[in-house]
Amino acid sequence: MSLELLFPAAFPALVLAHFVALLSPGQDFFLISANTIGHGLRGSRFICVGVALGNAVYIAIAILGWSGIRDNPVIFTVIEFAGALYLLWIGLQLLRSKPQLMTGGQGEIEAPSVLKQLLLGINSALLNPKNALFYMSLMAVILGPDVTLVQQLSCGVWMMLTVLLWDLFVAWLIGLPKIRERLNRRIHWVERGAGVVLASLGVGIFLQTGR
Repeated sequence: MSLELLFPAAFPALVLAHFVALLSPGQDFFLISANTIGHGLRGSRFICVGVALGNAVYIAIAILGWSGIRDNPVIFTVIEFAGALYLLWIGLQLLRSKPQLMTGGQGEIEAPSVLKQLLLGINSALLNPKNALFYMSLMAVILGPDVTLVQQLSCGVWMMLTVLLWDLFVAWLIGLPKIRERLNRRIHWVERGAGVVLASLGVGIFLQTGR
């Protein structure tokens, strides 16, 4: 099977647009960062998996046709409010962070379970309707109407794997001993900062939706 059957001519443009979007820190980034600083890679790697799975759902919706949900104001508003509430909840939890004694990875509090990490990641991705609009735009605007189902699926798998590998790379980088050792002393400030960002995003969604 030739690459032309798997990937459309606009594939390089899609890769570039998708990767540029990944470089912009969002709610997933702050969630992964806070957990990595507090627990290391073992406390955030399955959050990365969950985020990738959540993105995969929206990629699938974009392939199957997001227009029906997008054009239904009631459903879209419900998703937006659910996402805003989730961001506020996560943000408030992080704002309550207190200084913790951590030395060389010893005496750390127990990392979240695999299931909890997966749910955190999936919820973070799914309760962000902008993800759906983003993937729909990529599929419709960049790939165009002539793209085949096989090409859409290939691009979707590529984007999901890119999200997973990028988030794991970010978590690994932040979890490096030298970087983490410096951040550990300020973990409560980092978590509170992440809390402010996430809560602000939630409030912003409320204000935008209420207009």
